Amino acid sequence: MIRAINWYPPYLFSGIQVVDYAPDFRMFKVRLKLTWYNRNLIGTAFGGSLYSMCDPFFMFILLTNLGKEYIVWDKYAHIEFVKPGKGTVFAIFSMREEEINHVRNIVDEQGKHVFEFPCEVKDAHGNLIARLKKGVYVKKKEVQKPNS
Repeated sequence: MIRAINWYPPYLFSGIQVVDYAPDFRMFKVRLKLTWYNRNLIGTAFGGSLYSMCDPFFMFILLTNLGKEYIVWDKYAHIEFVKPGKGTVFAIFSMREEEINHVRNIVDEQGKHVFEFPCEVKDAHGNLIARLKKGVYVKKKEVQKPNS
C-alpha cells in the first residue's frame, strides 16, 4: 500500500514521493522535488504542493497503529510558509509508541478527541520552509450489541 501512494495521482503529478518509512508505519519521510509543474508564478514550490506532502501521514500513522476499533479523520490544518521552497524539500512524520498509547488512552477515557501534531518542511540544507499543525480527530467505535 505504501508503494502505491507514490502512484496516487495527486502525489505523482505534484512531484511528491514517500522516500522512507518504518516497517511499523510510525515514521514516513516525504520528498517534494521542485519541477516545472509544481512551481508557482515566481518559480518556488506551490503552497498547495507543500501542504499536500504533509496531508495524510499523521492520520495514516494513527489508522495503522490504533487498529480497527478507532475512527480516525483529518480535522484541520494550519500551514505557515516561512521561506520559499527553491529546490527539493522534505518532511518527516513520526510518532513514538508512547504517543500512540497516549492517544489511545485519552480516546478510551473520553470516547473521542482531536489531537494536534506539528510538522516542519525543510530543504536539503535543513532550512525551515514551512511549519504545519495537523488536527486529527480520533473516536472509539461503538460496539454493536447483539440483539437478544
